[in-house]
Amino acid sequence: MIVLLGVLVVVLGFATRRNPLLVVGVAGIVTGLLAKLSPQEILAAFGNGFASSRSVTIFVITLPVIGLLERNGLQEQARTLIGRLGKLTTGRFLALYLALRQLTAALGLTSIGGPAQSVRPMVAPMAEGAAERRHGPLPDRIRERVRSYSASADTVGLFFGEDCFLAIGSILLITGFVNTTYHTHLEPLQLALWAIPTAVCAFLIHGFRLLRLDRSLDHELAAQGGRSAAEGSRTAEEAK
Repeated sequence: MIVLLGVLVVVLGFATRRNPLLVVGVAGIVTGLLAKLSPQEILAAFGNGFASSRSVTIFVITLPVIGLLERNGLQEQARTLIGRLGKLTTGRFLALYLALRQLTAALGLTSIGGPAQSVRPMVAPMAEGAAERRHGPLPDRIRERVRSYSASADTVGLFFGEDCFLAIGSILLITGFVNTTYHTHLEPLQLALWAIPTAVCAFLIHGFRLLRLDRSLDHELAAQGGRSAAEGSRTAEEAK
């Protein structure tokens, strides 16, 4: 039981907002020392863990590529593209991206999107461009709101879409745990099929929220414009 003190190190590290990589590394070392492992064995455990899950570090390769694309005008091109599509509002665009993200995740293509790969460089700028085409320059608060809805479309689409793919890790984990613990024979396909109604409900609910974003932005920016006009008239009267 004493080896579980490594979990306490993780809790304290995150509670004090330390560097996550440093916290996890220190927790692993503490756990190894409490388990009476030698420094060589601890280092070997870190190496084996990295080698067995090295695909997780693929993002290290993609981030510089995305940075170079952004530096050479990727976001500006995304805004220009959305500006040419006159009928595609912010809400409609994000609902379309939600559907695309959910369908690709259901086919097991979970890595083609994400906050770093698609939301920041393309989806959020295109959503902002659609709002700017309709309302003009956006206040910072509205801009951050559009960005948060862009991230939510990606997250909801991935979370509820990936469980419809029978070879995803979560489905295999559930079936393995249930079959081992309760001595049953649960097939991954059964779970994947039951995940489809949940995915459909998630799409309908969040898609409705995304479509309502257009009306919400209309009301909010119209009210803000009215307040700005009133303040401008008061300022002009005081100047006279």
